[in-house]
Amino acid sequence: MRKDWDKYFMDIAFQVRGRSTCPRLQVGAVVVKDNRIKGTGYNGSPSGMAHCEDVGCMMRENHCVRTIHAEVNALLECSPEERKGATIYVTARPCAECSKLIINSGIKRVVYAQDYHIDYDWFKYAPWIEVVNLPVDL
Repeated sequence: MRKDWDKYFMDIAFQVRGRSTCPRLQVGAVVVKDNRIKGTGYNGSPSGMAHCEDVGCMMRENHCVRTIHAEVNALLECSPEERKGATIYVTARPCAECSKLIINSGIKRVVYAQDYHIDYDWFKYAPWIEVVNLPVDL
């Protein structure tokens, strides 16, 4: 049986996650508009810099500050027009900072697979954004 679009794009987000260089948590993200991929991203160090898996995590207040989150990398690949009204598929629920970036980016739908501890749920103040939990069997 053919997969629906949400499961199809979430599967791709999990494939993208495989490029992550974070030894603590690997996350993948895919931005989709009109059933076409506009950008992908995974969490890892900025281009040209040492990776956590090679030199260790740079921890501050129980968070690694060396990496750029998957959502940010995926959004950076898209033009503002490509982001407007799009869906972002993320393997883990976006953190508070990424949630704010998603809200400002023009994304209208967030689909995530796994829960992630968040300090604050910014999406509850953005009712124009649909947030969907799509659990997957790994």
